Amino acid sequence: MKRVVLYFSILAITVGVASMAQGQATRTWVSGVGDDANPCSRTAPCKTFAGAISKTAAGGEIDALDPGGFGGVTVTKAMTIDGGGGVVASVLGSSGSNGVTINAQSGDVVTLRNLSIFGAGTGINGVRFLAGRAAHIEHCSISSFTNNGIDVELVGGGLVFVEDTTSQDNGGSGLSALSTGTPVQVSIDNSRFDNNAFGVSALDFTYFSVTNSEASGNSQVGFLAQANGGSAAMSMANSAAGNNAIGIKSGGGGAPSSIRLAGVSVFLNTTGLTTGTNGAISSFGNTYNSGSGTPTAHIAPQ
Repeated sequence: MKRVVLYFSILAITVGVASMAQGQATRTWVSGVGDDANPCSRTAPCKTFAGAISKTAAGGEIDALDPGGFGGVTVTKAMTIDGGGGVVASVLGSSGSNGVTINAQSGDVVTLRNLSIFGAGTGINGVRFLAGRAAHIEHCSISSFTNNGIDVELVGGGLVFVEDTTSQDNGGSGLSALSTGTPVQVSIDNSRFDNNAFGVSALDFTYFSVTNSEASGNSQVGFLAQANGGSAAMSMANSAAGNNAIGIKSGGGGAPSSIRLAGVSVFLNTTGLTTGTNGAISSFGNTYNSGSGTPTAHIAPQ
């Protein structure tokens, strides 16, 4: 009798696990008029990203059907969250919370696309990347957080790709990245970082590639490379820093930091380019400093 009971108990657990696995779809949907009690299908969508994520298989995708506020979410597995082209898919990270937190496994890739992430002046970070192999942030608008629009704090290293994204009106940096030892590589293309304290901040063990992008109206520094525990480097091409207190700064910490410039315009800043302790700025000879006061950096030829 005990063997029969044990058999049926194991069978019930197996069936339950299988049912849970079958309940996760590769593609799920959210709608402004959905309900998280729904299966998150196309015809019965969920209400929030958090409600849909448990019903979406690893490596799957959550899509927005129509405009709506879909709430903050923590992503713990490989996933794409897509707000849809032409749709205002909003994430509100207010009252001391983050908008989207990525805390995935070491091999996971997470993509955030077509999202409006708003902090309402009380949210902490718009996107916080803590763990995972790579994060793609594409066609997003991030604003009004007390700390950083995009906050990268990785332990095991990783990759960050920011494309066609605006991060503005944040109390810290539009984008800040640091690591505790393993290098983090950040690629930025066709993006803006405006009216923050710092536009883009490359901190310990981070290496930035910045193309076709701009940092303007930031109260401290537009583009910053500053390291304490490990080196930081930034390479910039076809980009601009304008109307900041300092356009571009390298150094000021206890570890080496460097910035390389190619086809970069620096204009109407209080100070155009400056270096601090352990900092260096070099140029390929086609960097322009206009109306930004006297540079306080020696720009070495590349």
